[in-house]
Amino acid sequence: MERETTVPSQRAPRRARQEAGPADRTGRPRAATPGVRDRARYWVDRTVVRGVTALVAWLALACLALVAPVSALLVWTDARSPDTLQGKAATIWRTVGQTLRLGGEVGPPLRIALSVFLALVSLLYVSTLVGLVTTAITDRLAELERGQTTVVERGHTVVLGWSEQTPTVVAELLAAHAQRRRGAVVVLADRDKTEMERELRDALPPRARVRLLCRRGRPADPAALARVTPAAAEAVLVLPPDGPGADAQVIRVLLALRAAVGEACPVRVVAAVLDGARLPTARLAAGPGAVVLDVDELAARLLVQCVLEPGLALVLEDLLDFAGAELHTLRPPGLAGRRYGELSAACPDACAVGIVSADGTPHLNPPPDTELAPGDALVVLAEDHRATVLPPAPAPAPAPAPAPVRVPPPARASAPVQVPAPTAVPAPTAAPAPVPTPAPVPVPVSVVKALPRRVLVLGWNRRGARVVEGLARCGVTAVRGDGVRTPAEPEAYDRVIVLAGPEDGPGAPEVPGGPEFSGDPDGSGGPGRSGGPGGAEGFGAPADPGEPADPDGRTLVALLHLRARERESGRAVPAVAELTDARNRPLAPAGPRTDLLVTGRLAALLMAQVSQNDRLAAAFDVLFAPTGDGVRVRLRPAADFVRPGTAASFAEVVAAAARHGASAVGYRPHGSARPRLNPPKDAVRVWSAGDVLIVVGAA
Repeated sequence: MERETTVPSQRAPRRARQEAGPADRTGRPRAATPGVRDRARYWVDRTVVRGVTALVAWLALACLALVAPVSALLVWTDARSPDTLQGKAATIWRTVGQTLRLGGEVGPPLRIALSVFLALVSLLYVSTLVGLVTTAITDRLAELERGQTTVVERGHTVVLGWSEQTPTVVAELLAAHAQRRRGAVVVLADRDKTEMERELRDALPPRARVRLLCRRGRPADPAALARVTPAAAEAVLVLPPDGPGADAQVIRVLLALRAAVGEACPVRVVAAVLDGARLPTARLAAGPGAVVLDVDELAARLLVQCVLEPGLALVLEDLLDFAGAELHTLRPPGLAGRRYGELSAACPDACAVGIVSADGTPHLNPPPDTELAPGDALVVLAEDHRATVLPPAPAPAPAPAPAPVRVPPPARASAPVQVPAPTAVPAPTAAPAPVPTPAPVPVPVSVVKALPRRVLVLGWNRRGARVVEGLARCGVTAVRGDGVRTPAEPEAYDRVIVLAGPEDGPGAPEVPGGPEFSGDPDGSGGPGRSGGPGGAEGFGAPADPGEPADPDGRTLVALLHLRARERESGRAVPAVAELTDARNRPLAPAGPRTDLLVTGRLAALLMAQVSQNDRLAAAFDVLFAPTGDGVRVRLRPAADFVRPGTAASFAEVVAAAARHGASAVGYRPHGSARPRLNPPKDAVRVWSAGDVLIVVGAA
């Protein structure tokens, strides 16, 4: 098959021929003649290429060509200049010499040459000195920009490594130092200093005398560690970096820290590992007294607790951050011998949570008659540990003095017997009026929160096995759904968990649990029902197979399917969704009964808390224990402690909760999702049936 082809004309357009200039005898257009400006640029380029000597020579000639005529004009227009031509020439030379720093001496040619030589030597010396000083200042500024200088601080907090949670950790540390109105936070990472400062600039609290210093270097290099002065620091935090080999890098940093600080230096070290299998090795590398957190274990525990207590995610985040109230340990003088119940009722601006013994063992929500031993500390939820002042112990009432007994003298035969007069008995003093507290309300059977029995698990990651194991300890059965065999009715379950993970389906690791956990509840092994939103994709495989691995993307799509199913069925199932990036929280299509848990952020908040008070590490370990009947944060209806419609202060509600064996730390008003931890105890409010009380206690 032939194709018609059009050959373009080989002749240039007429306008182009006119712009090219007239043609020569051969018919070709002549090249355009370069202008004066182009010739000057070309000459300058050739001069610069020749080297410094030619450039200096031409620069000297240019200066003389400018300075000499102007100097001659100044001399000729000066009425005080000499009249003779020789005198005017000498004056012109002096002016030129003073302008160009060439001495300006007159006389024999040898004298003029020597003066010029000395002036050139002086000029060379000054130029070299200025160059050296400029180079030193430039190198110093460049070193400051690269973050290579040494930090000279004491009592500061050092953050080693960079990850997605570094801004969260730094923001919490800055808030903690702002409460003390002093200190500094130093970040050492193998990143550009300017980039780190730009990303952390938003973390600086306004009007706080807290310094944020960023230094560039490998945290595993002892020489780089020495620049942040870890031996004089109050605490050192080691963050696992993003990407593969994070735990191995943490172990290297801990070993480098021991090499830079020494074995016997008392520095508080807080580190974190992602894989629990590396936890023993990391603790050996950190040394005795260090705190190493297992991020996966912590995330699994928090997920289990949010399943058991719907609405707990925001409470945990408020409890762990430094914005508002957080846990503190108080050990004022005269604490030994006092009872926990008396201290809990006497705290004016804090909520007592438990006791930490002298050996570091925590006792959360102990019995009210528990006495504090010497060295024990009181664990409270307060805005600031310095602002919390415990009232002194009440002085014991003095015992009444016994009445004096008058002994009669020996009786004589003739004298009558003297009977002693009765002594006056002091009137009893009136007892102080008790603080009015609401009467104990019996807990109705209808409001006792029942634990979920069956939970649907959507998605999978390396924390999935621990989540299932933690639920099993609490008597909860986990049923895993996948993209093919997911039950069509999630409302048939008591709770739904959406785990963030790149894989969901047959490629995920197997976990013991029998057919109940395999996604086939009846154990028949046949395909499950796959209907519902998303068709065959179901709830367990929310993303397309061709999409790149995005843990939060799969979680968001799974939540979309759950919301669609809620609208179809008209029943909202309490759900717990795990996110890896806090920036995706506003994007999540979460319902009113959905908890969004950013596990990495909570782990970062916990590291910041422990870095400021290592005595809280064991307390948080007990508080987040994966047990159903242990002491943990619980959400109880306020009607269990105060009658609905009753006006009572929070202090009265705390006393009522203590009579029920719980330590109240806050409440969540009806119709609000935000909790209020450690509210003012003297504030009186009318409690409604929909209010929720936040307590620390057992089941």
